[in-house]
Amino acid sequence: MLLRLLTVTFALTCAFTHASSQTSTSDTIPPKPNSSSTAAPKSSKWYEKLSLRGYAQFRYNRLLETNPKLKCEQCDKGIGENQTFEFRRARLIFSGDVHERLFTYIQLDYSSDASSTSRHFLQVRDAYFDLAFDKKKEYRLRFGQSKVPFGFENMQSSSNRLPLDRADPMNSAAPNERDFGAFFYYAPAKTRDFYKNSANDAMKGTGDYGVFAFGLYNGQTTNKPELNDYLHVVARLSYPFKVGNQIIEPGIQAYTGRFTLSKDQVSNGAKAVENLTYTDRRVAATIVLYQQPFGILAEYNIGESPSFDVASDSIRVQKLNGGFVTASYRSKLGKGYVTPYARYQVYDGAKKQELDARRYDMNELEIGVEWLPFKNLEITLAYVISNRKYSDFKTDYDERGNFLRLQMQANY
Repeated sequence: MLLRLLTVTFALTCAFTHASSQTSTSDTIPPKPNSSSTAAPKSSKWYEKLSLRGYAQFRYNRLLETNPKLKCEQCDKGIGENQTFEFRRARLIFSGDVHERLFTYIQLDYSSDASSTSRHFLQVRDAYFDLAFDKKKEYRLRFGQSKVPFGFENMQSSSNRLPLDRADPMNSAAPNERDFGAFFYYAPAKTRDFYKNSANDAMKGTGDYGVFAFGLYNGQTTNKPELNDYLHVVARLSYPFKVGNQIIEPGIQAYTGRFTLSKDQVSNGAKAVENLTYTDRRVAATIVLYQQPFGILAEYNIGESPSFDVASDSIRVQKLNGGFVTASYRSKLGKGYVTPYARYQVYDGAKKQELDARRYDMNELEIGVEWLPFKNLEITLAYVISNRKYSDFKTDYDERGNFLRLQMQANY
């Protein structure tokens, strides 16, 4: 499976790079504001240096549905039976340079669920500050809850990403993408400018997470308490470069640590080690062909983590592997833009944050189109062909089906 994904990715990258060398790259729209890159406004009051922005995603997932029992707990809880209209995300972001060396970033979500029966609670997604070592901010330390630098798609804002949800293979490494910790980032000033300008609807970049990143973090996922005495360690190396008129960015990343299952995450009767603590580590490769107007993003990871084993009814450390390829093309339509895309993903491994660290065997194809009539509104239609299997102590789940999804996104 890895060989097949890499072969398809290499062929598409070569073809799109050749084609894009003859294509103009002047059809980009102004970039969205990007964390730790905005110049400090001239003001003597710190609160006047902060900006407020955000986005909201309104969805309906059940058009042309063939199997209402098909669900995805990690992706979108609005998929499947007994679901209807929803806010998938609704964000407010406060950010700014409160000092020439100190940047602060707070992102709140006002669509979070407190329980299965209580919705739309305000929750912290990001809360951190960056301390720069120099005026160019090439060297920075980040403290707080923020995205873990593992995977390009994980670090992409959901307001920019084409597929409606992140792919299982990489997102299962850091569910909700974030954790509490301390991170070091380095990028030359010229590369930081590129990252800032690529974090928009045209190029679908990540923003500035450095060409090199290193961090220590709890490893228990977003808004979860630490449950052991071990820290996770992560490192990432990635660098963009030009080939003709196109920009390619290869990357490699890895993390290692110990993950502890909470007691309510283990079924009565399931066998587990006494302290519920397991090895959790992965390594991943990334290749990005920035969308100008063709785009490709491919990622693949291998590793091991706590995983439910059906044969022994136990949770034990098992190997995992999986990846995805996304291809897209952006073209002008009237005063806006339209971007058709397709993503194929496969994953054979566990999701450590779910009940009994469920073991998955899944593959999925998503074919969609994003229409940007003007910069404050995005409309996405996506047809999904999905096959999902998982096992925990209580359940042996095996469902497949197709459905059409609609998303309206407001950027403000």
